[in-house]
Order: sequence, then structure tokens, then C-alpha cells
Amino acid sequence: MKKLFILMLSAGAFLQSCTNQKKEIAQDKTQTMKTVYDFKVEGIDGKEINFSDFKGKKILIVNTASECGFTPQYADLEKVSKEYSDKLVVVGFPANNFGGQEPGTNAEIGAFCEKNYGVTFPLAAKVSVKGDDTAPIFKYLTDKDLNGVKNTTIMWNFTKFLVDENGKLIDSFISTTKPTSDSITKYLK
Repeated sequence: MKKLFILMLSAGAFLQSCTNQKKEIAQDKTQTMKTVYDFKVEGIDGKEINFSDFKGKKILIVNTASECGFTPQYADLEKVSKEYSDKLVVVGFPANNFGGQEPGTNAEIGAFCEKNYGVTFPLAAKVSVKGDDTAPIFKYLTDKDLNGVKNTTIMWNFTKFLVDENGKLIDSFISTTKPTSDSITKYLK
């Protein structure tokens, strides 16, 4: 009887220890949860883009490419950037992950975007959006364990991520969803 009592006490202590560890892990995960405001990236012009500068506005983050069938979306990105400038910032991230459709240098990409689409919204320096060298901001945007909302697999250029005024992910949108689509603009009205 005494051995059974000691065994029950030991089991109870073990279960309590496991429960406490689960609580500590959950608490630690919450404390390390980032927002997009925690990120700073190099701009296409070499200057820093600090996402905390955009607090209070929604942010539309897009992986872009200059030689893609979706490249004309630059015009729509510029349009929503201007039309909703009081409540939205668009940030483009050139990436060469899909079909080699962004082969240029940062200078060439910047000149192309300005000349062909009149882009005035911020462009980051060229990054990788998938694979072992994925830029940290895209790791955050695509991983539910990091962003707290959803997992997203970037399938092609011009995948869009909409972030709220508090730096938290709202949703992601596939390449065929135009920046002017109601799926996106309904959050801006």
C-alpha cells in the first residue's frame, strides 16, 4: 500500500511537471512572437527600410519580378499605393526564385520599375523568398508558428501579404489576385 501511494505521488508530480513545462513553452512562444515591425531590410537604393516606420498603416508586401507574366501588376501596386496612401504602404521585394524572372541587379531593377511602371513605393534589395536562404521577413510571413495566422507556400512571383496597422498578418493572396482586387481592397475601405 505504501509503495502504491509513493508511486501515485511520483506520477502526480511528473504530470504536474509536464503541465508546467507546457505552460512555460506556450508563454515563451508568445513572448517571442514577432510582428512585421521587428524587421529591417535593405532597400533597393542601399538605405534601410524599417517596418516600424509604418506603424498605424496596413502594409502590402509582395515578392516581385521584372520578367514575369504578372509584372504588369507593378502598375496596380502603384495605383493602390497612391489611392490608399493615407492607410497603406506597399513594399516590393524583388526575388529571382521562380523561372529566373528577376536576373537584374538592384540598380537595374529599380530603374526598370521606375521607367516602366512609375513605381514610387519602397522596393527592398533583391532577396530569396523560398529555400534555405529565405529572407527572415518571408520566413515570418509564411510560417504560422511565427506569424500566428497561417502557413503560406509562395508558389510564384507576386504573392501578396497584407499586414494590419499593428504589424500582424491579415492574410496572403496568390499571384493571380490583383492588388486592386476586392479581396485586398476590402481591408482598406
